[in-house]
Amino acid sequence: MKKDVKKEYFSVPNLMGYFRILLVPVYLAVYLNAETTRDYYIAAGIMVLSFLTDLFDGKVARRFDMVTEFGKILDPVADKITQGTMALSFSFRFPAVRVLLGIFLIKEIFMGAAGAYMMRKGRRMDGAQMHGKICTAVLDVIMFLLLLIPDIPGGFVAVLVTVGVAVMLWSLAAYARMYLDMWKEIKKY
Repeated sequence: MKKDVKKEYFSVPNLMGYFRILLVPVYLAVYLNAETTRDYYIAAGIMVLSFLTDLFDGKVARRFDMVTEFGKILDPVADKITQGTMALSFSFRFPAVRVLLGIFLIKEIFMGAAGAYMMRKGRRMDGAQMHGKICTAVLDVIMFLLLLIPDIPGGFVAVLVTVGVAVMLWSLAAYARMYLDMWKEIKKY
């Protein structure tokens, strides 16, 4: 059966995903060149637009029967690009965030590699797991606090980084366990 390219790649929810990815360099340019609190708030506004688009793309997809296989990949990729870019931008202003960025990269590289391997073996995870959603939500809150409070004291940054790293490690361990179980299942056959 031939895919309808327009429906698969150019649905309204997927266009929102592309838009979110296009907002990343705009955010980065504004944030890295920010000189005033107002500049940081403009960067925050760009991210609010990105997060609102993220909120609505899934609702639109489900409500109007526009869920696509490509959209199931595009949405989390856009999430990770956005989170990674924010963590990278904060690492220039708050050195403690470099630890969070490092763990984030390790987690996402593992997830990408393990997911790709399992897909090659004909296995897929049924969407994001609850621990993954919790991890994303915690990271989003941390990112917004760092964005909205540009003069946040270093001690608070350290606490936020510690919480973020702990939640990411917990989520990584849970995903690793799931992938290990899938791998054991594959090895049985």
